[in-house]
Amino acid sequence: MSSNSTHYVAPTRTETVVVDQLRLSEKKSNLWLDAWRDLRRRPTFWISIVFSLLIIVMAVAPTLFTSVAPSGGACDLAKSNGGPEAGHPLGFTYLGCDIWSRVVHGTSISMSVGVLATVISTVIGLIMGTLAGFYGGFLDSLLSRVGDIFFTIPYIVAAVVVMSVLAEYKNVFVLALAIGGFSWASTARIARAEVLRVKQSDYVTASISIGLSRFRTLLSHVIPNAMAPVIVVTTLGLGTAIVAEATLSFLGVGLGGVSWGADISQAQSSIRTAPFALLWPSLALTISVLAFITLGELLRDAVDPKSRAQR
Repeated sequence: MSSNSTHYVAPTRTETVVVDQLRLSEKKSNLWLDAWRDLRRRPTFWISIVFSLLIIVMAVAPTLFTSVAPSGGACDLAKSNGGPEAGHPLGFTYLGCDIWSRVVHGTSISMSVGVLATVISTVIGLIMGTLAGFYGGFLDSLLSRVGDIFFTIPYIVAAVVVMSVLAEYKNVFVLALAIGGFSWASTARIARAEVLRVKQSDYVTASISIGLSRFRTLLSHVIPNAMAPVIVVTTLGLGTAIVAEATLSFLGVGLGGVSWGADISQAQSSIRTAPFALLWPSLALTISVLAFITLGELLRDAVDPKSRAQR
């Protein structure tokens, strides 16, 4: 090449363009933080939270809301199906008991049975679903078929049979076991599906590859990361369990006594002459179930990425 040849060189001065920049001040994020940021902007979330907390406080400390006994000597037959009066804002039942007091104290039984039945159902469903989904094979087939059997049994009918057989042993635990012991199949299906998804993750594979046992991997990594849909279905199940308790009390196989279902059953005979005796416990049951189901629906939408993407 000749020494006189002209050389063309690109300009050495270039501008630096920031293609990607790490923003250290950006807030950390995860599933539950994203769900909270979504939920706190919804008025229905706060309304359901307020009603849920009110119901829980009423169940734990009913004397904060009324000083009148719901039954016994506080009932006066002379006031049978009477209207509201001072100190008795909702009137009286057929037996002359204060309706407001019975509504307040009935919350305790409904919430106690509902919470305990939901815990029993969730624990059984979580155990069955996680074992089936994580270990697979014969165990998966066996537990899935057992779940299918329980899924086809109407748990209300099963609870009626159990409470009829165990009529001499009626208490909160037996009633909750009759409800929760037959309503866990849907929770097991959801837990199994989520475990099948989570166990394919890289961190689960890495945990097993470094020598952690499969059972410890299940407890440490799989279950914590598969709990979101289970928590959602548990919230929804609480409302369903409260309805189940009221249904059993209405049918006469529940605990009886001070209960929304029992009051609805007793008031149906006088619905034409005293409809408010039926209205108020029914309204309390409706509000309670609606509050928990609405909370569960909102929580399900918040933790589901597909639902967030569609909005």
